[in-house]
Order: sequence, then structure tokens, then C-alpha cells
Amino acid sequence: MVPVIELADVRKTFGSVIALDGVSFDVKPGEVHCLLGDNGAGKSTLIKVLSGVHQPSQGTIRVGGKEVLFKSPRDAYSEGIATVFQDLAMLPLMSITRNFFLGREPTKGRGLTKRFDVKRADDITRAEMERIGIDIRDPGQAVGTLSGGERQGLAIARATYFGAKVLILDEPTSALGVHQASMVLKYIDKARSDGIGVVFITHNINHAYPVGDRFTLLNRGRNTGTYKKADITRDEILFVMAGGEDVSSLLEKMPGVEV
Repeated sequence: MVPVIELADVRKTFGSVIALDGVSFDVKPGEVHCLLGDNGAGKSTLIKVLSGVHQPSQGTIRVGGKEVLFKSPRDAYSEGIATVFQDLAMLPLMSITRNFFLGREPTKGRGLTKRFDVKRADDITRAEMERIGIDIRDPGQAVGTLSGGERQGLAIARATYFGAKVLILDEPTSALGVHQASMVLKYIDKARSDGIGVVFITHNINHAYPVGDRFTLLNRGRNTGTYKKADITRDEILFVMAGGEDVSSLLEKMPGVEV
């Protein structure tokens, strides 16, 4: 199966600082590929390369087997690469519908009578939210009234509606409670079942392991391995993320900590 997006031997430097050093990474249709690593591992830089914010200093990017160069996020989006950053790029005081169609509003009428088609936009928003399992009371309500998990769901629904082939999620479960995080994992599974390739960036293995198909581990800008779920356990992933140290043994040495 040809990957929907592929990075081959990508290197990114900022002056003398090496942010990515020979990273190879790919995502297949209908796959959740988890990108794991601690703070400073290079996850944010890799996201920005995938989404067109940064251009690689070395290496190639392919979409559907064709080599491309993203000069801007608009170029990446035109190729079906949709990125949902942690801040979600939403306006809390605007309605759910307005946020769903921000910059792409359906219209009716012509010339001076051309205007936002509120009813059509509301109907589409309600239907797309229901499709991923969110029953909104009123699409005209402010986005700020939604929970964190529901806002993540809105961002995912928006990206899939506008034809995303690859969905890049930047720490989508951070700062969420257990119930809301489980909701987001359900939305990720729904996107996979729709044939979308999902890049799930996180440092939380407990969220990544239940939905992940493959796992790529980053450490100081380098790829320390890509594993299929059948080939690695949750504890083994933790072991590699910790730099080869036994996390349980480290905790046992700390006073007052019970494992």
C-alpha cells in the first residue's frame, strides 16, 4: 500500500541546532501512526515539516508516492494534509457553525445579495458532528460552551469534511480528563475507519497504545525505531522512550513512591 505521506531521511537545522537528524516516517491510508517522544524529542518540528510550516534542510517528502515540496501550510492543505494543533485555532465566542466553516462559508444569492447560507451550514455542521458521535443541541451556540473533548471532535470533523487524507493531531488528549480523552480516542478510531491516515503525536503511551497501529519513537531529533503494535508491548515502548532505562526500577529508587 502506497503511503499517503512519507518522509525520507529528513534533516532540519536551525543554524547550528539540529532539530531533526535523518528521520524517516510514513503514514498509510486507514492507519493510526503514533509519534512518541519526550519533550525536546523533535515532535513539534516534525509536525511543522509535515504541515508545511518548515521546509526540510535535507531529505524528501512524498504524497501518494509523488515527491513534493511544501512552501507553506496552504500547499500541505491542498494535498489533503490537515493539522489540528493544541490550540485548535478556534474562536470561542463564535458559533460552532462559524468555526466549522471558518474561511470556507457556503453562500447563497449573487452579487450584492450574496450572503452566508446559515441554514445549510447549520445542517451540515450538525450532521458532521453527529457522524463522529457528538449530538450538539444548537450549532449556533458558542464554541466556548463545548468541552475540550468536543472541541477536538469539532476540529476532526471539520478536517475530514473538507477532504483530509492525512490528519495530524498534536497532543489532542493533553489537559483532558479521562472521559474526554476517551472521547477523542473514539474520534480518532472513526477517522481511521473512514480511510484517513492519522498521525497521533503524544508523549502519553496510555492514550497512544489502545488506538495505534504503528509507533515511531523520537529521541533528540532521531528516529529510534518504528514498530507494529504486534511487535512491541506498552512497557517496551516506555523502556525505549526512557532512553533504555527501566522506568519501574527508577521509580522504585525514589523515596515515597510506590509502584
